[in-house]
Amino acid sequence: MNQRTAVTSLFSREEIDLLTKKSDWMGAYAIGFTWSVIALTFVGLSLAWPILSGLGVWGEVGKVLVSILALIILGGRQLALGILTHDAAHGTLFKTPWLNDHLTQWLCARPVWNNLYNYRPYHLKHHAKTSTIDDPDLSLVAGLPTTQASLRRKFLRDIFGVTGLKFIVGRILMDVGIFEWTVTNEIKRLPQAGRCWWSYPLTFLKNSGATIITNGMLFGLLWLSGHPAFYLFWLLAYITPFPLFIRIRSMAEHAAMETTTDVLRNTRTTEAGFIARALVAPIRVNFHIEHHLMASVPYFRLPHMHQLLRARGYVPAPPTYFEVLRVMSSREVKPMV
Repeated sequence: MNQRTAVTSLFSREEIDLLTKKSDWMGAYAIGFTWSVIALTFVGLSLAWPILSGLGVWGEVGKVLVSILALIILGGRQLALGILTHDAAHGTLFKTPWLNDHLTQWLCARPVWNNLYNYRPYHLKHHAKTSTIDDPDLSLVAGLPTTQASLRRKFLRDIFGVTGLKFIVGRILMDVGIFEWTVTNEIKRLPQAGRCWWSYPLTFLKNSGATIITNGMLFGLLWLSGHPAFYLFWLLAYITPFPLFIRIRSMAEHAAMETTTDVLRNTRTTEAGFIARALVAPIRVNFHIEHHLMASVPYFRLPHMHQLLRARGYVPAPPTYFEVLRVMSSREVKPMV
């Protein structure tokens, strides 16, 4: 194993102080922008559907296309809520600790069935043990690179909801206290000896109550707007494009990298254009080498940190997400003997 790169060997003390400066305004902006896009997506649906309904067959085709677009946008924003939770886990989303924890828990984590207080110790272990056998996220990138056919099957399972439905079942079993909490497919069963039948629904309500409340509020707002059925788009986005975007994001960050403790070699920064930032790389999460080098840097300062590293020759030009996907599907099929 190689040694970790010392941040003080890359930046001056003044640069570190500047890069780690937090802002309540930028945290509020990130959350506000994310929910504004979600709201505008629902507004767009409410405006488009009546118009398309009067256009006959072509209108029905238009409804399908608009619905697919809405699912894609909502799935990207659900990932953005997850990344905002990720940043709050590091204490960098807001300068004020109460806003960082409590506001993020209710506006970002709970609406997508996450829990900041469970996620934080889990994720900090990933940072401490990146690329080692003790890395809790190791299963997310296991078996990569793979063949084109294998990667295609993974993507199809995501698109058709197989991955999302499995996740929901797993989350229910975690929240009733049967499985240990995790965000990966590494499942650990908890001992059940001595539990009464009523402990299961009570445990579920304790762990999932805030998710039920926040989703109930979203449903209520859609109901008041006259479009309660639009809540189905939120659920379908969670089951279909959301898992796909998580998979691509995870592959880009650590898959097919070296097994080493050196962040410059076990983590990947990826170039993200407008579409990538909207879907798989929200909140500057594509600057992942920078994030692992210094997790105390807020999201809005990561591009500047990347520029400094590039100018000093510490990191190469980042690949695009399409280039990463080519690497992930580069394993040749072995001929049968």
